[in-house]
Amino acid sequence: MVLPRAGASLSNPDVQLPILRSDGDGYYLEMRVEADGRDATEVAVTRRVPLENVSEEEWEELQAQCSNLDLQSFVDLGVSKGIEKIQDRRIERLLMALLTFLNPRQVSIVLYLYRLASEQGNGPLVSFRSNDLLEALGYTRTKDGGFASKLRSQLHRDLVALHRTELVFAQSLRKGDNLGAKVTIKSVLRIKDYEIENVPRNFDLLKAADYTYELADAYTISLEFFDGPARTGDYVLFANSLDISQKLGGNTKHDYKTKLMVYLASRMKWDRLHDGQYLSISKRYLFKNLDLLGRNSSRNNQIFWRTVEELREDGYLLGAQEIPGKKKSANIQFQINPEKLGVVTEDNKVAQG
Repeated sequence: MVLPRAGASLSNPDVQLPILRSDGDGYYLEMRVEADGRDATEVAVTRRVPLENVSEEEWEELQAQCSNLDLQSFVDLGVSKGIEKIQDRRIERLLMALLTFLNPRQVSIVLYLYRLASEQGNGPLVSFRSNDLLEALGYTRTKDGGFASKLRSQLHRDLVALHRTELVFAQSLRKGDNLGAKVTIKSVLRIKDYEIENVPRNFDLLKAADYTYELADAYTISLEFFDGPARTGDYVLFANSLDISQKLGGNTKHDYKTKLMVYLASRMKWDRLHDGQYLSISKRYLFKNLDLLGRNSSRNNQIFWRTVEELREDGYLLGAQEIPGKKKSANIQFQINPEKLGVVTEDNKVAQG
């Protein structure tokens, strides 16, 4: 339920410019995704990175650098170009991680780790070898049996970004006649320990993510959302055949298939399937969450229906159709394949085993 909003890209109109903020607990670099009052599923989520060991002088310098940030330049030119003015390498990397957080490759990593958690049966704790994860992501080994240093470094940066970026969001909480809110602060995962089998022996988790091309050989992590923010006590099951491999030479930003699949799963948590298979979603919300926000409506439609067809070929969808609505607000009705993407509720947990 949280992933699509927490991973909203810069193109999403609900995303605000990153800011530096301080309170009694410390300093933070954070970015807010605003809620949409017209749909309860478009919840507000703040993603933030705590800044440790920052002096007052460094804090003032960071504020001066960040005051020159231009969100539109990130959208038009790309994140790399947008942060060129940031002189501090660590803050540059933190900004990069925050602005591209939960991109489709990182979501694929999360899905892989949840699948592994199911197989290992140790609750939220998951242990894995880096090379196994890189292989599952579809990357090609080098002649010596390993992986290119750039790929290894990227995996470590992804894991650390998922580890240290906190998500802050509120859920309604009713106590008697009073309606309040429960604020949750969690990371997607937390790295508990890691193993280094060869040099360098002085491997530093955060330094390796900010400055170097290093990767640990094995990790043990804890999945922070393992029990989920249970709105109704139900959850969504993905097929074990889920393909998380990355397209060769592809841009993770444009992995529309993963984005749509995860968004459909999140909506299945909020909206009950009609007749156990059908789910209707506003076309506007679908396009917004897929980053199909350009003015070329023909191109947007082509990409969307091509993505739908890919999910149909993979078996996650049995079909989809556009249903006209009032004031040109069309809905898309999806026919979900319950054998590949199913909701387990409190009522049918026993039947599901």
